[in-house]
Amino acid sequence: MKKACLAATLLNRQKARIAKLFLVAIATLGLFLTSDLVFPQSAAAYPFWAQQTAPETPREPTGRIVCANCHLAAKPTDVEVPQSVLPDTVFEAVVKVPYDTAAQQVLSDGSKGGLNVGAVLMLPEGFKIAPEDRIPEEMKEKVEGLYYQPYSEDQENVVIIGPLPGDQYQEIVFPVLSPDPKTDKNIHFGKYAVHVGGNRGRGQVYPTGDKTNNTVYNASVAGTISKIATTEDSGYEVTIKTESGETVVETIPAGPELIVTEGETVSAGALLTNNPNVGGFGQDDGEIVLQDPNRIKWLMAFFAAIMLSQTFLVLKKKQIEKVQAAEMNF
Repeated sequence: MKKACLAATLLNRQKARIAKLFLVAIATLGLFLTSDLVFPQSAAAYPFWAQQTAPETPREPTGRIVCANCHLAAKPTDVEVPQSVLPDTVFEAVVKVPYDTAAQQVLSDGSKGGLNVGAVLMLPEGFKIAPEDRIPEEMKEKVEGLYYQPYSEDQENVVIIGPLPGDQYQEIVFPVLSPDPKTDKNIHFGKYAVHVGGNRGRGQVYPTGDKTNNTVYNASVAGTISKIATTEDSGYEVTIKTESGETVVETIPAGPELIVTEGETVSAGALLTNNPNVGGFGQDDGEIVLQDPNRIKWLMAFFAAIMLSQTFLVLKKKQIEKVQAAEMNF
């Protein structure tokens, strides 16, 4: 009897432990999933968002890179890569993300601050970030302190970086190692495409679809603004009274500046705030040739043969001219 009671007690304790662990796991998962909604993070963490919204590839079938879904303004981005590279060599891929360094963006708490930058580099299959022991000394100075992250475990050729302080990194250098078809039969010599996306500043939309405080806010209904109140976080609550007498409250976070006043009549979709965004996203495409060293050797041999033939032709011409001159004198 005592053994049965002891066994039942131990079993109940074990169940209680399992239930406790289960509740802790659920709470942890809930905190992870909702933390970005309860405590919105700065949209400067855009590489993470890109991986979450498009885990397979950052490039859509239309050619657009997914960062453009959250960073709505268009800004220039350029990529510079060598025209051709040899197998198993390290070269620079430079992504340029220009902007006015005097510009100040709206931060998540509504204050103003400097812009961050980041980039997504899509290299051809087989290309990847060079190991540290393969990077030349002069290139190490350009990439010191930078952390390059593969887009996924099985895509070393797709690399993301950021956020980085924009005033220091308007040109981001990627040390790239080219593949060798001799060691990887899936790689072939030829011309390949390179795709790049680069942005500066925070986004306007979270991946959840919610607006950030770095965008413009509009009236959802037509009517008259009956009240404007300031919230505890320095945002606004704009009350709009429609013709039917219904009241709609538009909540605006700290950051955007109101451009309307009480008593003003607005239409549905009318702007309630300015657009505080000073950043934006852009993308660029390039091409790179994985060159076969043997082709270069044969090309050099061909040029040498042409030069040698030209030399012989000149010498032969001189010889014929001397013979003709001698015959005329005779």
